[in-house]
Amino acid sequence: MRRGSWKLRIFIGFAIVVFALVQRCYNSEENPYTGRVQNINMTADQEIAIGLQSAPEIAQQHGGRYPDQRLQTLVSAVGNKLVNNSIARETPYQYEFHLLADERTINAFALPGGQIFITYALFSRLNEAQLAGVLGHEIGHVIGRHSAERIAETNFWKTVSMGASVGADAGGIVGSIGQNTLLKNGRGDELESDDLGVLLMIRSGYDPYEMIRVMEILKEAGGANRVPEFQSTHPDPENRIDAIKRAIAKYIGK
Repeated sequence: MRRGSWKLRIFIGFAIVVFALVQRCYNSEENPYTGRVQNINMTADQEIAIGLQSAPEIAQQHGGRYPDQRLQTLVSAVGNKLVNNSIARETPYQYEFHLLADERTINAFALPGGQIFITYALFSRLNEAQLAGVLGHEIGHVIGRHSAERIAETNFWKTVSMGASVGADAGGIVGSIGQNTLLKNGRGDELESDDLGVLLMIRSGYDPYEMIRVMEILKEAGGANRVPEFQSTHPDPENRIDAIKRAIAKYIGK
């Protein structure tokens, strides 16, 4: 009886893992804007809905919108210039750019579907071209569908981990592998967004070398307490600078 129960557990666990793999293959699609094959399980409309629903709460966490409408207009103008002069214009997403009142947290981020934010703490350190670099990077996250991909990948590894736990009590090991994979892929998202950000800057007439200065600003802001690259979803600024230089060489003159 115990032997039969053990065999049943192995079978069920194996079936769960196979289901996850089949579903992952079924959800694979090529991103028409980057050419990369991704595991995605939601539509562009769903991404837009998630972003719009989450935007007010995210803004509130950073003190709401910055009260100076003149600066809000500047951020929107630079962002829209990047969109209108690039492949972003061809995407189905609804791009909106928000300057947040947070004067302490140096950050910028994008929600699925085109809601893009930058804190005043970071904005206040940038000139217009550097602002374009930051916003271009965040637009790159939207074009790359990175949030949707991470959601699908997280669900995949949860299912595989459950199957491994049922079949062989190895869910913890598989879950750890999944977390490391997601961390590595997260760094890849940042580099892809840097690459796209450089392209958007060039298309819009901004000096792409200002993106390198953005990395230097981020490095200076992190100081000696900056988290090591292997513990962070963001590559080390020095490594990002090298990748940005390669992207500039690739796109310049095209």
